[in-house]
Amino acid sequence: MGAVPYWYFVRYQPDVEAALQELREREFRAGRYNPVMPFPPFPVRPDAPAPGARHRRIGDALRASGADGTRSILDLGRVSEKPALGAVAPFPDDVLLRLYGTTRPTREMVEQGADSGYIERGQGIYIPVYRGDQPDELYFAGYSYD
Repeated sequence: MGAVPYWYFVRYQPDVEAALQELREREFRAGRYNPVMPFPPFPVRPDAPAPGARHRRIGDALRASGADGTRSILDLGRVSEKPALGAVAPFPDDVLLRLYGTTRPTREMVEQGADSGYIERGQGIYIPVYRGDQPDELYFAGYSYD
């Protein structure tokens, strides 16, 4: 089986690490991760299924998911300056310009999914998403290990 994409929009905050950890905790508590939900649905909407966590900690869920990973943001535990396994990195400005014609894309632009060819298995990216001249959301996206 091939890698599975996953993506999320969360409220913008300048501390990307804090936003990532809050998102991971939210998705863990909701149980939207493999093996609780073998293929969590994306995009995650307010009414998305939430069967609840079936593990005591995120680390336990990661171990239980095996080689496939959790197929969710739980697989990405930290922010990195450059692409790395198990991390999210900022999407490069030159790629943003090539894909969206701006370094300040709107949600509508990002929802088109043109970032998929730029993310490797087991890695993720983040993009500040703008409404007018202000950052409004953070977009996190990644690909499962397998």
